[in-house]
Amino acid sequence: MPPLLLLSFVVAYFIILLAVAWYTGKNSTNDSFFIGNRNSNWMLVAFGMIGTSLSGVTFVSVPGTVSTNGFYYMQVVFGYLLGYIVVAFVLMPLYYKLQLTSIYNYLQNRFGFIAYKTGALFFIISRTVGATARLYLVINVLQIFILDQMGIPFWLTSIVILIMILLYTFEGGVKTIVFTDTLQTSFMLIGLVVCVLYIMHHLQLSFSGTIQQLQLKGYTHFFNTDINSKGFFLKQIIGGAFITIAMTGLDQEMMQKNISVKTLKGAQTNMLSFSVIIVLVNFLFLLLGGLLYLFAAQNGLNYTGDDLFPTIALHYLPKAVSMIFIIGLISALFPSADGALTALTSSFCIDILGIRRGQLAENQQKKIRQNVHLTFTIIFLICIFVFKIINSKSIINVILDLAGYTYGPLLGLFAFGIFSKKILKESYAITFVCLIAPVLGYFLEKLIPNLTGGFKIGIELLLINGLLTYLGLWLIAKPAVKQQK
Repeated sequence: MPPLLLLSFVVAYFIILLAVAWYTGKNSTNDSFFIGNRNSNWMLVAFGMIGTSLSGVTFVSVPGTVSTNGFYYMQVVFGYLLGYIVVAFVLMPLYYKLQLTSIYNYLQNRFGFIAYKTGALFFIISRTVGATARLYLVINVLQIFILDQMGIPFWLTSIVILIMILLYTFEGGVKTIVFTDTLQTSFMLIGLVVCVLYIMHHLQLSFSGTIQQLQLKGYTHFFNTDINSKGFFLKQIIGGAFITIAMTGLDQEMMQKNISVKTLKGAQTNMLSFSVIIVLVNFLFLLLGGLLYLFAAQNGLNYTGDDLFPTIALHYLPKAVSMIFIIGLISALFPSADGALTALTSSFCIDILGIRRGQLAENQQKKIRQNVHLTFTIIFLICIFVFKIINSKSIINVILDLAGYTYGPLLGLFAFGIFSKKILKESYAITFVCLIAPVLGYFLEKLIPNLTGGFKIGIELLLINGLLTYLGLWLIAKPAVKQQK
């Protein structure tokens, strides 16, 4: 399909997003931007969260892992399911009880100002790195397969796409992205299903025939029983659960949408519905990956990793399927990026600047919020250029590794607040513990294979960093004050 025609679909898609943003952003206030006036429909939030959670990384990177890892990624997905249950029944009741706009206000209520700021800072770092890694992957695919052929440089592509995202999130915030994410998730899932069905039809395979062929190729292994492997199933399931607890339950972006639902019951229903769907959708992506490798083998192609899906979709499938792939890809791009940009703006304004404490008028707050929103757009651009320099061919592994270091301290902070009765003195020792834990975790990751004869730390790195943070906080904490009868 000609690059100019593909680009026209991208532009048309963006115009639709702008129209939705204009309609939903009318008469928006700061409450609309931050928490959607606590009036979001739980079904819309649940469905839209699928796109936010999956992103372009799942759309492009997960299918590419099948040749080397089979269906082992489902181990992590089963862990996600356990994690969502914990978020729904442990963290959500806490957030609703305290009527939080920023979930990091819990740390202020429990430990004080410094813990609160430290938690918010780690979220800002974590989400900035994770969101820009996901954004880079999709921009790079668009660049390689469409825009390079038109002579448009990578830096210009990145700037234009970030301006697009900035424009439609600038006014409405959460109120807007609840609707745009629903629209984009629909297009992404349509793209996934169409590609699966077309390749099955092209290969003349039924669903059972597809599974049989994948078994012959050795792709359908779900559980890795090698205890020394980074992919050992217990490590993957436990790691997946804690990744969900940290990257959803302790993440302002994900919880910002959930606490915009009017009631706790509605938010919990949203989370549980979403968790079941996410398992099925991830299985479909792995099934697609297996089909893509079968298609490549039949046609003598030698593409792997992140290059597999876009190359086959844009060069070896019919034009109509190529068009659907592009729409699905950009639908996977925007939900993760727009939500992250909005959540980072909210967290910085509320948690770092404290603009919602009644100190400023509504119009002054809005001006500060918009300036912060613009600043984070520029930061996103810089980070995208850094990932371009790194140029990893498997971004999903990079994201999971980074999450282990950046979300671990958040996990430790919240766990200490919920499960310990001890009190933390208002001190920067809290920040020091949260900074030193990932450093110790890094050295442990490098030393343990040598000390154990080959045992490798994998996805459970997040849990290790969380435990190190918890231990450090326990060492500097004071016993709880006993109430006199």
